[in-house]
Amino acid sequence: MKAGSLSMRLGLTVSLMGAGLVLLLATLAYVALTHELEKLARKNLESKMEQIQHSLAQGLDANRIRARPHSLMDLVIGHDNFYLTIVGTAPDESVLLSIGAKPQEPLLTDFAPRQTLGYLNWADSNDNQVLSASSLMRLANGERVRVLLSLDRMDDQALLSAYLRATLIALPMLLILIGMGAWWLVQRGLAPLKQFSHVAAKVTTQDLTHRLSIDNLPHELGELAHGFNVMLDRLDAGVQQLSQFSDDLAHEMRAPLTNLMGKAQLTLSRQRPPEEYKAVLESNTEELERLARIVSDMLFLAQVSHPAARGSFTHVSLADEAHRVMDLFALSAEDKQLTLTLSGDAQVQGDRLMIQRALSNLLSNAIRHSPAASHISLLVEVYGNQVALSVSNPGPGIEAQHLPHLFERFYRVDSSRARTEGGTGLGLAIVQSIMALHQGQADVRSLPGGFTLFRLVFPRVLPE
Repeated sequence: MKAGSLSMRLGLTVSLMGAGLVLLLATLAYVALTHELEKLARKNLESKMEQIQHSLAQGLDANRIRARPHSLMDLVIGHDNFYLTIVGTAPDESVLLSIGAKPQEPLLTDFAPRQTLGYLNWADSNDNQVLSASSLMRLANGERVRVLLSLDRMDDQALLSAYLRATLIALPMLLILIGMGAWWLVQRGLAPLKQFSHVAAKVTTQDLTHRLSIDNLPHELGELAHGFNVMLDRLDAGVQQLSQFSDDLAHEMRAPLTNLMGKAQLTLSRQRPPEEYKAVLESNTEELERLARIVSDMLFLAQVSHPAARGSFTHVSLADEAHRVMDLFALSAEDKQLTLTLSGDAQVQGDRLMIQRALSNLLSNAIRHSPAASHISLLVEVYGNQVALSVSNPGPGIEAQHLPHLFERFYRVDSSRARTEGGTGLGLAIVQSIMALHQGQADVRSLPGGFTLFRLVFPRVLPE
C-alpha cells in the first residue's frame, strides 16, 4: 500500500481532531443549554408557586377559590404557557380551580401529593414537553389543597431546535474552514523540510560543501538540521581522508612498481649473463615483498576499521601479552645488546591478537631506533578509569613538528631510511586504528637526543 504524503496525513489528522473538538463543543453547548433552560423553567415554577401560596394564605378558602379566584387568575392569565389546577383534599378530590386550556387532571393520578415542591416532566398529546410542579398548600382556615402548576416548554423546544438547525448548517462550513486552516498550517510548518531536500539533491561525492541553515528553524527541525550538517561534515572528512589515502597509496606503490618495470626493461634490453638475471630477480623480489606488506597492512586496516571486529573482545592481561611480544623480539634485542624490562599489569577488554600487533609495531620501532647496549622499558599503569601501556626507549628522538603526523598513513620522518629498512609507513596508523577500535588512543612524547615514549591508552575494566 502506497503511503500518503506527510502533509496529507498531518492535515487530515489535524482536521479530524478539529472536527471532533467542534462536535464535542457543540454537544456540550447543547447539554448546557438544555440544563440551563430546565433550571430556568423550575425557577419560574418555584416563583409562581410561592406567589400562589401567598395568595391562598390571604383569607381564601375552598368556596372563595371557586367563586372569586381573581387573585389567582391574575398570577396565571397573561402567561399563555402556564396552567393551574387546584384540587381539594376531600375524598372526592374535586377540582376547585382550573386555569388554562391544557387538561392536567390525568396528572393527578401519576403525580402523588407531597408536602414539598415536586417536579414532573411529561409530554402532551402534541408531543410538547411540559414541566409540572405540585405541592400541598394550607388555606387561611387550615384546610389543605393540592396545587398543580404546569409550564408549557414549547418555546424552549423551539430554541433548542433552532440551535440544532443552526449548528447543522454551520458545522459543515466550519469543518471545511478547519480543514483548509489545518492544510495551510501543515504546509507552512513543513515548508522548512523542502530545504533538506534541496540540500540533499545538491550533495555529491565531488561536492560535500553544502550545509543547512539552522536560522529561524523550529527547535525540532533545528536539531535535525544540526544532525544533518554533522553527518555531512563526517562524510566530507571521510571522503577527504579516502581521497588523500588513495593519493598516498598511489604515490607509495608507484615507486616500487616503477623500479620493477625499470629494472625488468633494462635487463631485457640486451643479453646478460645468468648472474645478472639472478641479481635483478632478487632485487625485484624484495620490492614485491614490500608491495605485499603494503597490501597486507591495508587489508588489516580495513578489518580493524569494521565495527564487527569488536565481536571477539575478551578480558586481556596486558602484562601477559607484553611478555609474549618481548619473547618474539628477544633475538632482535640480543643482536643489539638491548635490555627489555616490563613492570605492572592490568586487565583490559579487547582482542588479544590486535593488542599484540599494536605492541609489536611499537616495540619493533623502539628496537630499530635505540642505540646498542641501551634499555627499553615497558610499563603498565592505571590512571583513574584508564590503563596505559607505554614503550620508552633512548635514541635520537623525534622533532616536535613531526609528532602530530606520526599516526597518519604513509607518514615518515625519514622517507629514504624507512624505505631502505622496508617500512611501509602504515605501522603507527595500524596502532591508532587498533586503539580506536578499543575505544582508546595512542599518543607519543619525544625529546630530541633524549628518549621517545609511545603509549597505548585503554578504558579500564571495572570489577563487576
